[in-house]
Amino acid sequence: QVQLVESGGGLVQAGGSLRLSCAASGRTFSIYAMGWFRQAPGKEREFVAGIRWSSGNTYYVDSVKGRFTISGDNAKNTVYLQMNSLKPEDTAVYYCAADTDYSSSMNTRNMNYWGKGTLVTVSS
Repeated sequence: QVQLVESGGGLVQAGGSLRLSCAASGRTFSIYAMGWFRQAPGKEREFVAGIRWSSGNTYYVDSVKGRFTISGDNAKNTVYLQMNSLKPEDTAVYYCAADTDYSSSMNTRNMNYWGKGTLVTVSS
């Protein structure tokens, strides 16, 4: 069992920055990868960024490349999402997720554990 707790969401003006954190607890040794997903009102949940612990490889959806950076701290069992140059279309509930099945793709349905989400609102 893995528990994930997100923090760092809030209200920010367009062009501003936020840093999200996700702390993992429980059987953290079983985690192969962690990622961030987001869901805007009336929209499907989508992948935003991911990191694989063993390789350190990172992955991003095209819409956030160059603006968002995902990183992890193995000792603290924590993953971060630094979000810069935020746009109103980034407004969503952001969810942290963990993959414990070594999935080849970080799709929503392939992730095994989820946090409860943190709201990010970007005003124009």
